[in-house]
Amino acid sequence: MSDLIIKDLHVEVDGIEILKGISLSINKGEVNAIMGPNGSGKSTLAYTLMGHPKYIVTKGEIWLHGQDVLKMKPDERARNGLFLSFQYPSEIPGVSVSNFMRTALNAKRESRGLKQATVPEFLKLLKDKMAQLKIEQNFSMRYLNEGFSGGEKKRMEILQLAILHPEIAILDETDSGLDIDSLKTVAEGINTLRGPEMGVMLITHYQRILKYIKPDRVHVLIDGKIVISGGHELAEQIENKGYDFVREQIRV
Repeated sequence: MSDLIIKDLHVEVDGIEILKGISLSINKGEVNAIMGPNGSGKSTLAYTLMGHPKYIVTKGEIWLHGQDVLKMKPDERARNGLFLSFQYPSEIPGVSVSNFMRTALNAKRESRGLKQATVPEFLKLLKDKMAQLKIEQNFSMRYLNEGFSGGEKKRMEILQLAILHPEIAILDETDSGLDIDSLKTVAEGINTLRGPEMGVMLITHYQRILKYIKPDRVHVLIDGKIVISGGHELAEQIENKGYDFVREQIRV
């Protein structure tokens, strides 16, 4: 059985159907790229998986390790192994990176019946992960995302990913707004963390991040439906020919 299973998912926003029957499965150890033009429903899929109340599931199922995700509140989904990296991470004035991440980690550990990380244990973990991701140590004392550049905000999201180590990571347009150097840095961080214990759903509009993160599967979402899936070469075809190439393929 796959770790994350989505079956015939239909979702409405403000009474308008956005997702029109998504079926998809993701296993640990895999990177699945979700591509599609603007307005195709990519971010709707991400927010629906995490339980945003604006996104109403009218039909379908979502299962995580055999558990019914649709019966879980958003915080339960996070504690059970789902992680969402936002397209536009929010600033949280007055809350340091270190305190925010320690609170999140201990909430996850508590939900699983594990003892909370002591301050020295957490600080060692944080220091190790920051070194692994080549993030300067002084970032840990800054307020979360306050005054951060776009690239720095995305790197903080990847640091959260490293600390929490979820079973399924949903990365919503992580490449949005990044210059080429920041893109390479963020991609390197994701590649450092990918492995057999974590599955990744990488949502992107462009192929450029997939030059640095090679996906196992590529799924193209158009008008609320996955219309074609394939290997990483599918992303290259889209880069060269555009989404009209996909539309022509599905009309054949």
